[in-house]
Amino acid sequence: MNIIIAGDGEVGSHLAKLLSDENHNITVVDPHTKMLEMIGAHTDVLTIEGDSTSMEILEKAKVDEADLLIAVLHDENINLMTCILGKKLGAKKTIARISNTEFLEKGNESLFENLGIDQMVFPERIAADEIIDLLKQTGAIEIIDFSGGKLQLFLIRLEKYAWVVNKTLNQVAQEFPQLNFRAVSIHRDGKTIIPNGDTYFRENDLAYVITKPEGIETLLQLGGKHPFKIKNIMIIGGGRIAKKTALSLENDLHIKLLEKDPLRAEQLTAILKNTLIVNGDARDINHLEDEGIHDMDALIAVTNSSETNIITCLHARKLGVKRTIALVENIEYIDLAQNIGIDTIINKKLITASYINRHTMQGNVTNVKCLSGINADAIELIAMPNSQVTKKPIKKLKIPEGAIIGGIVRDKESFIAVGNLQILANDKVVIFSMPYALHKMNKLFLS
Repeated sequence: MNIIIAGDGEVGSHLAKLLSDENHNITVVDPHTKMLEMIGAHTDVLTIEGDSTSMEILEKAKVDEADLLIAVLHDENINLMTCILGKKLGAKKTIARISNTEFLEKGNESLFENLGIDQMVFPERIAADEIIDLLKQTGAIEIIDFSGGKLQLFLIRLEKYAWVVNKTLNQVAQEFPQLNFRAVSIHRDGKTIIPNGDTYFRENDLAYVITKPEGIETLLQLGGKHPFKIKNIMIIGGGRIAKKTALSLENDLHIKLLEKDPLRAEQLTAILKNTLIVNGDARDINHLEDEGIHDMDALIAVTNSSETNIITCLHARKLGVKRTIALVENIEYIDLAQNIGIDTIINKKLITASYINRHTMQGNVTNVKCLSGINADAIELIAMPNSQVTKKPIKKLKIPEGAIIGGIVRDKESFIAVGNLQILANDKVVIFSMPYALHKMNKLFLS
């Protein structure tokens, strides 16, 4: 595909690297010379310095030949205008990053489509929804739903005394022949392993597992996890993610929100009716203790500072908080943050990339998730009639190295992928893939 990315920071540069790795023709438009120099040094893309709302700049980027125009600047108004102009000048499809929830309300999407904006992505809203799901299922670090929850991808850290530790996948399968889940990846010592039957589980492994709903309880037991109920939550930061999370939970849970800016704290009191708003700095440990951090079941740190969020979560864990969730915008910090004890990492760049990546793939892609902490994707693809995957059982398919089939959704039923299972036309198939294998895997699903 010919793709134009309009950005002014790390989201645009991250997308450029991600999509250039997948053999697209990428043009990046950015107003900052240093950012373009950095992008050009690390990726094989065309860079153009300038304002993406300039018709001259868009024409220089050959917008009339663009299959996809992506606008992910910090200013949503620039993103919307870029997409409107780009569509009028010939871009086939446009995606705009936004920050106003009103734009996504029922009836408004068709209005924006008429203006030339095909899709809108609101990373903060998606992040808040992920946080809410994680608070409901405390045994997992990350949860991704496929086909409305008929299959789920769980990320769990294997505890020292977990039953599966020091056992192979084959040994687990022999003990539990009717398992309703399957391990599709193991992240260990900074490396990602696509497991086979002889692969051992080790203490502190991060295991990615595709599971049916009825397999969740057994999965958590074998992983040494003990889910617990969350009643009391402390949220650090008062931005859009914090506000959306608190609005969704404040009628069911006890929430205390710390915001160091007095004006923003005052504004939040008018919006959050059942949340206790405190004007204070979470970096002050004494202040955290005064506000009852010891009584909290979960701490959610979503300030604009990755460092503050990481440190606050670490303090919370030392003070006995069972569940910690941190917004970490520096991708380089994610692996470190997971290894030092933070339960879950939220990253808006990866959220945006996940949403956009599905629109760059051929075939019918219903879901794509760029995973935190590892360079890999979880994808749900529909098997097209006469595609390669429908002609042989799974064990006889030539699955590219670096990819694995995890499960299948067929009408209202879901199946864990085993060697003799036959994929049928129109099945929704959940796969786990490293970036270099993604498009090879995708081709197997095309007619």
